[in-house]
Amino acid sequence: MSKTLKVTLITVLAFGLYFFIDELFFRELRKSINDGISQMGVSHIIAYTIVGIPIFTGVLLLHGRKDFFKSLGLHSSIVKGFLFALLCTLPMFLGFAFVFELNREISLNTFLISIIAAAFFEELYFRSFLFGQLFRYTRLGFIPSVILGALLFGAVHLYQSTDPGELIGIFLITFLGGLLFSWVYTEWKFNLWTAVFLHLLMNFSWELFSVSDNAFGGLYSNIFRIITIAMIIILTLVYKKRRGEKLMINKHTIWKKPLPN
Repeated sequence: MSKTLKVTLITVLAFGLYFFIDELFFRELRKSINDGISQMGVSHIIAYTIVGIPIFTGVLLLHGRKDFFKSLGLHSSIVKGFLFALLCTLPMFLGFAFVFELNREISLNTFLISIIAAAFFEELYFRSFLFGQLFRYTRLGFIPSVILGALLFGAVHLYQSTDPGELIGIFLITFLGGLLFSWVYTEWKFNLWTAVFLHLLMNFSWELFSVSDNAFGGLYSNIFRIITIAMIIILTLVYKKRRGEKLMINKHTIWKKPLPN
């Protein structure tokens, strides 16, 4: 069995099992934990960790304990990831502060569930595992590696929609977000913290101010979001150019990666 086939099978099967367990048992598991500790945010994080066991098992099967964290991009600089994300998301924080009211109803549970857990676990499971294992350890190019995760990432956010137009908007935004975070993760040498903190701070700015009840948003929120996205792309390109590094995602890796020399 080729390495590409082995990694693909284990990755897809492990993620599929996680997704199945998450869809069927997550809410019940979270409720059971919360019944015992009476803290929904912490219960959410514990439940998210438990349903991810198939993914952690898949990583161990592929890389063993020694390279567990490295293969998920968790060994890289947290500080670099945070500073890059903070700089890129400043337009959202400053713009939202000017246009929207401060959300005085934000709670600890909201912070733990919608900001901390959403950013960390979605990037860990969707980006570093489903996308990352395929792109890093097989000959699959960027598009074949990213498409399934981006589609699922868009689909899991559809619960926020209340009408067909909003549904399409939410799907497109979260689908494109999945592509963007995967691109950032790759170009920053598989430092997952860049994607985690971008996701976290973008979510935090959305919750800190009364922006919108869903990921679609309105005119002003999307203007500042587009500025942030532009900064993410531009700063990444500038950083790589100054270091004399070529883009990892290019015409040679977009569909299928070449054999190593």
